[in-house]
Amino acid sequence: MKNKGFILLSALFLLLLAACSSSNTGTSGTEAEAEGTEKEAAETTEKQEVVFWHAMSGDLETVLKDIVADFNESQEDIEVTPVFQGTYEEALTKFNTVAGTEDAPTIMQTFEVGTKYMVDSGHVQPVQKFIDEDNYDTSQWEKNISNYYTVDGEQYSMPFNSSTPVLIYNKDAFKEAGLDVDQGPMTYSELMDAAKKLTKQDGGETSQYGFSILNYGWFFEELLAAQGGHYVDNENGRNGNATKATFNDELGLNVFSLISDMYNDGTFYNVGQNWDDIRAAFQSKKVAMYLDSSAGVKTVVDNADFEVGVSYLPIPDDADRQGVIIGGASVWMSSGIEEAKQKAAWEFMKYLTTPEVQGEWHVKTGYFAINPAAYEQDIVKEEWEKYPQLKVTVDQLRDTKPSTATQGALISVFPESRQKVVTAMENLYQGMDPQEALDQAAEETNRALEVANKKQGN
Repeated sequence: MKNKGFILLSALFLLLLAACSSSNTGTSGTEAEAEGTEKEAAETTEKQEVVFWHAMSGDLETVLKDIVADFNESQEDIEVTPVFQGTYEEALTKFNTVAGTEDAPTIMQTFEVGTKYMVDSGHVQPVQKFIDEDNYDTSQWEKNISNYYTVDGEQYSMPFNSSTPVLIYNKDAFKEAGLDVDQGPMTYSELMDAAKKLTKQDGGETSQYGFSILNYGWFFEELLAAQGGHYVDNENGRNGNATKATFNDELGLNVFSLISDMYNDGTFYNVGQNWDDIRAAFQSKKVAMYLDSSAGVKTVVDNADFEVGVSYLPIPDDADRQGVIIGGASVWMSSGIEEAKQKAAWEFMKYLTTPEVQGEWHVKTGYFAINPAAYEQDIVKEEWEKYPQLKVTVDQLRDTKPSTATQGALISVFPESRQKVVTAMENLYQGMDPQEALDQAAEETNRALEVANKKQGN
């Protein structure tokens, strides 16, 4: 009986083993189908990577990474990878070496004066394509910001970190000098008068200067546009390629004469080209008024041991105030990459412009909200109660009159031209005539434009 039982069990075991072997060697069995389904699911759930080149460093990079991380966690289809590429200039140089290849980033951040260069490069996909396909309402964006990145009616890039210049002043010094602490000077004559009252002498040495401007071409461009002036011809390059500089006209001379006159009368402090130096001069009370970026307001207020005021840019007494040009940078999409990646990038761009994200970006960085609805967020209202100076920067932008002057100039050689203007500003401190200094910068810009236009076949 025991032997019969053993034989029966052995037979059953062999039959079971044969059945398993048969099912494993087949290609259309139930297990094979299950494995195929799992493989397909893995393939379909693989995230689309969006490589994002940016130029945000320090605290700004931390905020940006947090926003990217929130986006990645908010959905399961896209993974954005932020990659720091140095300064705007360094990032643009790197982009130039990989543009049009598989190594190009999906999207990249470029400063506003790189706009014409990017348009002419032939390696960018205007976001207008996705705006049209998605029927996306760009009217929700701040018009005075998006205008800069609109060329011939087409939105080329998405505005991102945007700022404008403002006048920052020491309210304690204003009170001591008998000036209105609640209102900064709005005209050149008011600025010069206030600077004289704020300038202090101590033992034959100037212990406090009334005013200063960083030797940076951006401030010249802004003071020019505030009067309605154009930097180059053809309506600032918005109505055809610019062929020559026009910033050495009467309006440009107004700006250079102001700097020269104030420097010569001892109320203007030449602080050089370093942002940290001019802010340190203000915080140490070496300078009572100066121009800064709206994005720096919060930091300046936090670091000062006196009350800080913020005001609009001053303009010549007889000028009609036009407003300011947007500064900062925007996000561009690469062409020549698969459309699936472009669509994924567009989804991220839309996320960046939501009121919630823009509200966070505004209060944590000081940059403007691309979407003005962000200013209705509780986080922004609470921040404005602590920093009413931030609202002044927004008001100045909103009061800007849309025009080709405030839209900003489009030239591919803008960074080079800016440096020529910086040299011209520095020449003023060496006693050069303001008109001569301007003319020299204009001539050098014209030569750069001529070379650039020849390369483009214009």
